Amino acid sequence: MPKFQGVDYYNSDDLLSEDEILVRNTIREFVDENVIPIIEKHYREGTFPMDLIPKMAELGLFGSTLPEKYGCAGMNNVAYGLVMQELERGDSGLRSFASVQSGLVMYPIFAFGSEEQKDNWLPQLASGKAVGCFGLTEPDFGSNPGGMITRAEKVKDGYVLNGAKMWITNGTIADIAVVWAKLNGEIKGFLVEKGTKGYTAPEMTGKHSLRSSVTSELVFQDCRIPEQNILQKSGGLKSPLMCLTQARYGIAWGTIGSAMACYDTALRYAKSRIQFDKPIAAFQMTQEKLVYMLTEITKAQLLCVRLGRLKDQNKAKFTQISLAKRNNVHHALEIARMAREILGANGILDEYPVMRHSANLESVKTYEGTHEMHTLIIGEDITGIPAFV
Repeated sequence: MPKFQGVDYYNSDDLLSEDEILVRNTIREFVDENVIPIIEKHYREGTFPMDLIPKMAELGLFGSTLPEKYGCAGMNNVAYGLVMQELERGDSGLRSFASVQSGLVMYPIFAFGSEEQKDNWLPQLASGKAVGCFGLTEPDFGSNPGGMITRAEKVKDGYVLNGAKMWITNGTIADIAVVWAKLNGEIKGFLVEKGTKGYTAPEMTGKHSLRSSVTSELVFQDCRIPEQNILQKSGGLKSPLMCLTQARYGIAWGTIGSAMACYDTALRYAKSRIQFDKPIAAFQMTQEKLVYMLTEITKAQLLCVRLGRLKDQNKAKFTQISLAKRNNVHHALEIARMAREILGANGILDEYPVMRHSANLESVKTYEGTHEMHTLIIGEDITGIPAFV
């Protein structure tokens, strides 16, 4: 199949700087050469392509927006978004890895950690020598993280952690976990290192989605954390939600990549697939599907560029990020399903990326806030009336 050329119906590249386009094209080439050829095998076997971690680190894809003094790339938020877009064009699992490493592990250490914690962990995470995970969701508390039952108790020289976390990307392979627990009734962040006594991270199996991503449980049984491993500047539910805002921003961009991969595949197929003596692209119903795909991709692109500019100006509201995550994931999933319809029976084969993206997007629609929860976040913002309970 010819190399991916991009989807840009409204000349939105004109809204990007030369540096942003260079970043996007570099990661696009990386995905074409290193991800596309191997990702179906990893998806089929349910494995994460670990050998890509040092290559991604070399390109500055971990903690991309953080300062260079910690070994990070110091990118702006639009460039970071374009990175997420291209990684997810490869696979949602790959984007999830980079998104967790950056937005859910490096960001909280940078935002809430001590200078010692930042100097120790950020360079390791940026270089890919260390992998991180983020422990917020619990078996019984997903959309209501404030109900968490994981507890930290202050003891001499540290803390004792008890509880469990669920649906944790990178958990089993992580060297460091950013774990949220209630300490005297207040939510605080803790750094739990691999090998700590009482801490285990069994991998979850049997997934039909995000199969090329490591998903785990985190279990804490009288897990002793040294005093210096608390994120001292964290406090309350606002702290982990600030991290989720970073991750949701990356998702909003990432799903454009999934959508573009599905649209590009469907368009090429529709032009070459002959039925009733003409390509199926000649039929009105096929064209209607393709036009829907292109329209929603274009809207998502413009939405994200504007959001990225707001974020770079420190003007982006978390509700605006919720709107972008909600909209872009919803339409990316619809685009994946329509692409499968255009490909017919061939759409279920791993010769094409469509069914893999569709299955992955079912998870992306749920994690980092479900479609329904983002609806209520935006609903409260515009009406002033919370409708969560």
